[in-house]
Amino acid sequence: MSITREDVLAAARRIEGRIRRTPLLAPAPQDGMWLKCEFLQHCGVFKTRGAFNRQLAASETGELGAAGIVVASGGNAGLAHAYAAGRLGIRATVFVPQAAPEVKVARIRRYGAEVVRGGAEYAEAYEAAVAFADSSGASLVHAYDQAEIAAGAGTIAEEIMEDEPSIDTIVVAVGGGGLYAGIAASALGRVRVVAVEPERIPTLHNAMAADQPVDVSVSGVAADSLGARRIGGLAFAAQKAEKPISVLVTDDEIVQARQELWTEYRIASEFGAATAYAALLSGRYAPAAGERVAVVVCGANTDPTTLS
Repeated sequence: MSITREDVLAAARRIEGRIRRTPLLAPAPQDGMWLKCEFLQHCGVFKTRGAFNRQLAASETGELGAAGIVVASGGNAGLAHAYAAGRLGIRATVFVPQAAPEVKVARIRRYGAEVVRGGAEYAEAYEAAVAFADSSGASLVHAYDQAEIAAGAGTIAEEIMEDEPSIDTIVVAVGGGGLYAGIAASALGRVRVVAVEPERIPTLHNAMAADQPVDVSVSGVAADSLGARRIGGLAFAAQKAEKPISVLVTDDEIVQARQELWTEYRIASEFGAATAYAALLSGRYAPAAGERVAVVVCGANTDPTTLS
C-alpha cells in the first residue's frame, strides 16, 4: 500500500477552491528557514485537505450512502471531516477517545457532526468507529492511513516547492504518518524529508528499527494529535521508498518550541504542530551550511491561555 506524486496532484485538483493555500513565510531567511503556516488552514489543521479529498473521492465513486461517513479521531481529523462534511452536505459521525480536548470536541459538534466518546485512546475509538460503520453502512474514513487522506496532506509539499523552489528539506511532525506519507510522496527524489516524533510516541522511528510497524505506548504532551499506537502502512511504505531523517524530541523540547513559536512569531501552535520546529530549536536536527529548510507548522487547535 503506497501513494505516488500523481495521487497528490490528483488530490490538488480535486480540492482546489475548497481549501486555503496557506502562506510560506520566511521569518529568518538569513538562517535558511521558512515556516509553512498550515495552522491557518480551515479548522486550524492540515487534515482538512485530506478530509475534502477523501469525501469528494467517495462521492465520485458512489461509495457514500445516507449514513454518510464515520471517523475515529483524537480531535483534529474529527474537526476536518466534520467541517468538510458540513460543506458537502454529508452526514458525519466522529468517535473520539475520552481524553480528546474539549476545545476540539465542542468545535466538532458546532460543525454539525455527531460526537461519540469512548475508549482511553485513539485505537479504541477506532475499533468503535469500525463497528459503527459495519452496523450503519457509514463509509469509514481513516484519520491518517488512507490513500486519499495522505494524498490530500501531500499537497502541502507541492505548495512549498512551488512557492520556494530552492527548498532543500521539509521538516514534518509524525504521529500515525498520514502527513509524512503525503509529503514524502510529493518530495520523493526532489527534496529530503525530516520526520520528527516525540520520544514518548516513536511510531515511525521504532518501525524503521524493527523493519515493520510495531505498537508503542502513547503518552506525553502531544498525544492528543500525534497519539497513534503504531505507524500507518502508507507511512511505512513511504520510508521504504526513501528513508527520511528520523528525529526524536523530548516533551520539554516540544513545550519550548511551542512557546518560542508564540513568543517570536505569535503563532499559537498546538503541541503536535510544534514538534517539527522542536527538532530545529533543540539542535536535534542541524541543517548544513546553506541548507534551506521548510518547517510545517500543521495545527493551531490549542488553548491559547496556556501560552505566555
